[in-house]
Amino acid sequence: MATPSQPRPATRRAPLPVGPLSGRRTAWRRLAAQAVAALNRGLDRMPLGHWLHRRVRRRLEEPQLELPLRDAAPGLHGLRICFVSDVHAGSFLDERDLCDLFDRIQAGAPDLVLFGGDLINTRERELLLFREPLRRLRPTLGMFAVPGNHDHFWGPDLGLWSSFLQDCGVEVLTNRGRRIERDGSSMWLCGVDDLTEGVPDLAAALRGRRDDEPTVLLSHHPDFFFEAAAVDVDLVLSGHTHGGQIRIHGWAPIHHSRFGYERGWFHENGCRLYVGRGVGVTLLPLRIDAPPEIPFVTLCCPSRRNERLNAEDSPGHDAMLVAPDADQRPSPAPMP
Repeated sequence: MATPSQPRPATRRAPLPVGPLSGRRTAWRRLAAQAVAALNRGLDRMPLGHWLHRRVRRRLEEPQLELPLRDAAPGLHGLRICFVSDVHAGSFLDERDLCDLFDRIQAGAPDLVLFGGDLINTRERELLLFREPLRRLRPTLGMFAVPGNHDHFWGPDLGLWSSFLQDCGVEVLTNRGRRIERDGSSMWLCGVDDLTEGVPDLAAALRGRRDDEPTVLLSHHPDFFFEAAAVDVDLVLSGHTHGGQIRIHGWAPIHHSRFGYERGWFHENGCRLYVGRGVGVTLLPLRIDAPPEIPFVTLCCPSRRNERLNAEDSPGHDAMLVAPDADQRPSPAPMP
């Protein structure tokens, strides 16, 4: 068995977000954020706001994605990850809405449920809305989370945020990792703090990883991919951008990534980044050309994939296709 290796020092650092909308909260930005939050809460009290957001929720997508692993790990083949980010509960989303959402996630039969930050929107008590919905999730390999900028900013004691999730069965991976084992193979699952409001530490997150062990990293801010891609991380899952939330002829007036990591797949040095559009909204209960999503990522071991392709080409395979399958799931879409 391979022994844990010392984390390789990052050869580059993710730049801190800057700008009036993306940078760390200054005094005047905190005042502006309070004003925006007040507007958000006002809209939340209006029937029109909830009517608009119901229209948004009806467009929720569940893209079925596939990640080919670079190294042989046959026991991980077929492992399904559900990535949930930017819920922003409390604004236009109540406990019943979250229960419906999490029932839908559980119906997808994920092995892992990963929360990518921004569970709350503008009030710390919004976290209490998750207690009952989280009971509805029963992934076989557990639930894990990292904080986002809203979790930091509106929940000033992140220890309470972490303790609540731990009590609900969600392990918090802030600058730490743990090994996930399945059918004789293992992967290193880790997470870092938010790039805007927190202090991410990639070396700490990778401490304990074995050589050549497949690695999945949770980072709320997608620009951390710039740093992670230099140290052999297979997959980074991020949110934060909402996919632009409002796009006009393909253009988003608000940008949160200086590298253009706005939505979908990106790759560098054999490392993959998926930026999810998230579930909720901020400020306005609207999404234009950026529907909400809960992506499911299926891991694919090259050797097992070749076996599957060979089986599909073998005689008699067509007859197998019409056999009833009690556990039929949507076929993953290949990654570009």
